[in-house]
Formats: sequence, C-alpha cells, structure tokens
Amino acid sequence: MIYANRALPRLLLFSLLFTLPVGQMWAAENVPWAKEMAEFAKQDTEQSPAEGGVVFVGSSSIRLWDLPKSLPDMEPAPLNRGFGGSQLSDSIRNVELLVLKHKPQTVIIYAGDNDLAGGKSAERVGDDFGKLVKLIHEALPETKIGYIAIKPSISRWRLAETIQDANARIAKQCEAEDWLTYIDVWNPMLDDQGKPREELFRNDGLHLNDKGYELWTSLVKPLLPEDEADAKSDQ
Repeated sequence: MIYANRALPRLLLFSLLFTLPVGQMWAAENVPWAKEMAEFAKQDTEQSPAEGGVVFVGSSSIRLWDLPKSLPDMEPAPLNRGFGGSQLSDSIRNVELLVLKHKPQTVIIYAGDNDLAGGKSAERVGDDFGKLVKLIHEALPETKIGYIAIKPSISRWRLAETIQDANARIAKQCEAEDWLTYIDVWNPMLDDQGKPREELFRNDGLHLNDKGYELWTSLVKPLLPEDEADAKSDQ
C-alpha cells in the first residue's frame, strides 16, 4: 500500500504530461531551463525544422549568434539551440530535445565557459564534454561534431590557465575520433601580446560582437556540410 501511494503522484504526472501541449510539458516537469526548453519545443512544433541540417548548441555565445546572417546560403537553415548561462551538463540533460530529435548531419557545440566560471574544474569540463558527445554519437553515429574551444575573453582572463587546461583535454578527445573536430578559436582571438583581442568583444568583455562572430564563422565553415560539398566539387 505504501508503494502504491508513492507511485500514484508519479502516475498522475505521467498521464498529465501526455495530455499537455509540448511546451507546457517541459514546464510541468519543473526541470532547470524549463522556460527555454518549452520555447524550443514550441519552435519545433510550429516550424518543423528539417532533419539532416546543422544544429548549433550551447551557451550564450551560441544564443547570440545571428546564424542566418553568418550563414545565409545554408540549406536547410542552421538551427540555433543556444541558451544563455548554460553549462555542458544542461545540454546533456536536454540532448534529446536540443539535438537528437533533429537528426543533424553536423553539430557545433560551444559550452564549458560558464562551467569554469561557476567553479567546475577543467577535468569536469572534459568529462562532461565526453558524456555529451558520446550521447550524440551513440544515437547518431553518422553525425559529425565540432567543438568550439572555450574562448579567451577579457572578463574571464583570470581563468586563462584553467581554460587552456580544459581545451587541451577536449582537443585530445577530438584527436582520437574522426567524427569529432576541435575548432581552435583560442589562438586566433589573441593579440600580439597574447591577450584577448578587444575588437572582437562587446562592451561586457565576454560576448562577441559582429567582428568576433565573423572570425568564428570563418573557423567553423570548413566543417559545415555546404563547404564539404563545395570541396568535393572542386576536386
């Protein structure tokens, strides 16, 4: 009887979730980032993004990226699934909604920045990266995954050594798999004195401006499907 009483609320919740609209379902589960996940679910329902495209996922550096402006000719249009302030663990928790359901040809990840700023170790960031890409690869073995290195920002320069440690751990994992690519933005974002290039950042010294995103786009494009197709046609 005790077990039945404990199970009843769960059964009621389970039944409720299947009677709610998709967006409300996420809110009903009371999970972290419920509002953002509900909005993504709503977009999926209303817009039905095409499968086989490119999904960009991660924190605010992804969320603030104007992908249609940076990649105007990409078909299908790249899907932005960035949510500001998020960490790798948040993408792990919501990987089905953010990535897997779209069956992308390529996934571009930027996350880990907030993890380190929040006190997580470089080792933890490396481990969480491994967990995220394993989940994606096991579900979508043909999908290519690119990881944008944690950037050298002005406001978080105090973390430079830890960032480089985390980047090195992730780069090592990428070197071991042909479906993983490490996209180095660290070195291109440094000036001649080895400090972050101020002209790439907004006034907060953390987020990229248009010039910063132009640089990132140039570094990411070689991994994207349209460029692979162009390269084959040129051979």
